[in-house]
Amino acid sequence: MKHLVLGGVRSGKSAFAQEQIAACGKPVCYVATSQVWDKDMADRVRLHKDNRPSEWKLIEEPLALASVLNSLNSPDQAVIVECFTLWMTNLLCLEDETRLQEEKQALLKAVEAFEGDLVLVSSEVGLGIMPMNALARRFGDEAGAMNQALAKLTDRVTFVAAGLPLPLKC
Repeated sequence: MKHLVLGGVRSGKSAFAQEQIAACGKPVCYVATSQVWDKDMADRVRLHKDNRPSEWKLIEEPLALASVLNSLNSPDQAVIVECFTLWMTNLLCLEDETRLQEEKQALLKAVEAFEGDLVLVSSEVGLGIMPMNALARRFGDEAGAMNQALAKLTDRVTFVAAGLPLPLKC
């Protein structure tokens, strides 16, 4: 089962996604895409770490996400990836258009080919106001396009708001 979980900041999407992957009964690998640049981000990472089972394997990969998914591809594996919008931020900050396009295409192929249970977490960023600067607008465009592409490749899509899961695709 491939499941895309969308939601805003502090919407409850992470807790919901973790419940979904834990329920599959397979060994879980948590793939984290964040990079710690400041104390606030360190606190967020610590909170996520404290809220997931200690027996879950952890792989931290801010850029080469497709490579990680390909290495974990097995019908006996469960993987949760958190989160795609942080991954997109990392790629955009490289300011390398070729790398961005290569990583996005490779990632979509890896998701499509994945044979185990896969829960993908991404922020829905298109519900707010139009950003004032070009990079923020590009980020919203890229994140929205990636969420749409992932939704097509997954069996289920759930939007989480105020801790409540709203099924979009079952």
